[in-house]
Amino acid sequence: MLWWALVFFVIAIIAAIFGFGGFAAGAATIAQVIFYLALVLFVLSFIFHVFGGRGRGTTVA
Repeated sequence: MLWWALVFFVIAIIAAIFGFGGFAAGAATIAQVIFYLALVLFVLSFIFHVFGGRGRGTTVA
């Protein structure tokens, strides 16, 4: 997911260099949304991993 954020960020930079302001702004917004979505998913995954633990009835070999 972070790969796509980076791809859209690079597209935004290239579009800004060539003067496509509207397209660059759109690509930058998409990159920002994908980045924050990945960040939220990472934090949720971390929280579930830390506080999830092992369920009842699970034995450790």
